[in-house]
Amino acid sequence: MKNEPLYLAFLVYFNRDRDYFECHEVMEELWLAQQSDPLYKGLLQIAVGLFHFRYGNVIGARKMLLSAVERLKPYPVDSLGIDLEKLRNEAALYAAKLEAYEQSPFSHYDLTIDIIDPELGEAVEQASAQISPNIPQRRRPMRGAKHVQRRQG
Repeated sequence: MKNEPLYLAFLVYFNRDRDYFECHEVMEELWLAQQSDPLYKGLLQIAVGLFHFRYGNVIGARKMLLSAVERLKPYPVDSLGIDLEKLRNEAALYAAKLEAYEQSPFSHYDLTIDIIDPELGEAVEQASAQISPNIPQRRRPMRGAKHVQRRQG
């Protein structure tokens, strides 16, 4: 499933645009299509955690990132052509920093999903040329035109 269009879109929105809301939209659709596979839900939760923290929801962000780390633990380090081990470790560190946020506040920072499969990397590059960024990015849940188009297409 690593070259599935929704997965490619997720990686583009995550790494190129840092558009975690749109990541949620496309990954939720893929997760449901994959019979609620926990691997996809874990990736979705990382994006949701980053989205929450970007907009000030420290508690929600920490909960999402901790849940994601637990969900992703059983999977091989190179699942879906990405460095899943690095992503899990970075999400766990982020959650730990959020746990201590009141004592040691910090600014939101982005994570990057390292693509380790060359074929997947090429597919993401090709998809990136076809996917327009959302400007401005959405700051709260709402179904946009892209979602409607995906449902019709």
